[in-house]
Amino acid sequence: MISLDHVNVPKGQLVRYLLVGAWNTFFGYAVFAVFVYILSDLMMYGYMLASVISNIFAITVAYICYKFLVFKTTGNYMREYLRFYTVYGMAAGLNLALLPVFVAILNLTGIKDIYSPYLAGALLTLVTALFSFFGHRNFSFKPQKIDGGS
Repeated sequence: MISLDHVNVPKGQLVRYLLVGAWNTFFGYAVFAVFVYILSDLMMYGYMLASVISNIFAITVAYICYKFLVFKTTGNYMREYLRFYTVYGMAAGLNLALLPVFVAILNLTGIKDIYSPYLAGALLTLVTALFSFFGHRNFSFKPQKIDGGS
């Protein structure tokens, strides 16, 4: 059993995070799949550009949802957005580094080349979800401590 008592997660926050995360995963993957479909016939390794483009859309939509529905912070829009991009940027970089590896491995398993970018993208969404909650909670949307002065 996993207990979050020692990390002080407000009631319902993790559930809201998971629901928004599920929506954003669906949204981000759908955008990725659409761009893979569009770009695959236009260029070699179109799935790489599809990953970049879809991340821009998905990160922006996720920021709006997490800010207002999960962490419920006010103000600090640009600071939080840039921090949010930092957390997801690291995840996107990891995703870009691993995507060709996953595609190659899936191709070796006998999966048709046309399907492997879709499956690799789906598998890599799990990697992002593993560390993003605490990254966003403790960095992107971390409340600023107000120095009371001495």
